[in-house]
Amino acid sequence: MTAAESAGLIAPHGGSLVNLAVPAAERESLLAGVSRRIECSDRNACDVELLVVGGFSPLRGFMHQQDYEAVVAGHRTTSGLLFGLPIVFDTDDASIAVGDQLLLTYRGQELAVLTVESRWEPDKAREAQGCYGTTSIEHPAVKMIATERGRIYLGGSIQGLELPSRVFPCKTPAEVRATLPSGQSVVAFQCRNPIHRAHYELFTRALDAANVSEQGVVLVHPTCGPTQDDDIAGEVRFQTYERLAAEVNNARIRWAYLPYSMHMAGPREALQHMIIRKNYGCTHFIIGRDMAGCKSSL
Repeated sequence: MTAAESAGLIAPHGGSLVNLAVPAAERESLLAGVSRRIECSDRNACDVELLVVGGFSPLRGFMHQQDYEAVVAGHRTTSGLLFGLPIVFDTDDASIAVGDQLLLTYRGQELAVLTVESRWEPDKAREAQGCYGTTSIEHPAVKMIATERGRIYLGGSIQGLELPSRVFPCKTPAEVRATLPSGQSVVAFQCRNPIHRAHYELFTRALDAANVSEQGVVLVHPTCGPTQDDDIAGEVRFQTYERLAAEVNNARIRWAYLPYSMHMAGPREALQHMIIRKNYGCTHFIIGRDMAGCKSSL
């Protein structure tokens, strides 16, 4: 039995909540094997953080090519594990080879060591069609994978050194789980926008749903990482939630922030969000009217 199950909480996706952080005593020997440094994009840094803290449990690193292709084609890994979107690291450095150990850095921080176990050049048109249902560059995620991501994808295990420093503090799944009541429903509210009154009514009234326990709570858990170009910045979104949290005194609300990079992938992304929130201890998930939809003309 896992610690989460013994505490009366829902089991993480795949059965175990991973923690890829390296003990301080092992850091020096780990860094000794590094062959080069690679700077993460904002999106890469979000993925690294969620891998390290267990937000993408049970993954222990970026997906290998076979799992990437399986998730693109049928939203499951080769082992049958449900995943909405593939988790990969991208680069344009053609000299990187399988077996290399890469130090992943971000804005002056040393985040993690990636041991390259898989390297390939993806069919990005197939990825776009499979994940987003279109190859049109009008879709923000299609544009992202076509113009921002490098031409080479890397898969392999991750060993975490430190988490990105952010304006918005991001509790780990273990930290969020420690605040949740044993044996009760936990309703996840996901949003990528500044909060407004309709949001508040939605997640508080959800606690009255017939399938939510009487002492259940809601986890208000907005994404504050990159989204599409014309969305309001994560730092601003964070401030709107902080202001509401300071004004509302409700013991059935929990507040936290998610360092996740939105793909605007509709149903695929809804699935991804549910898996992540399960890892944070949530038993229920609110689906919005246009879940992870984009504003393009598609």
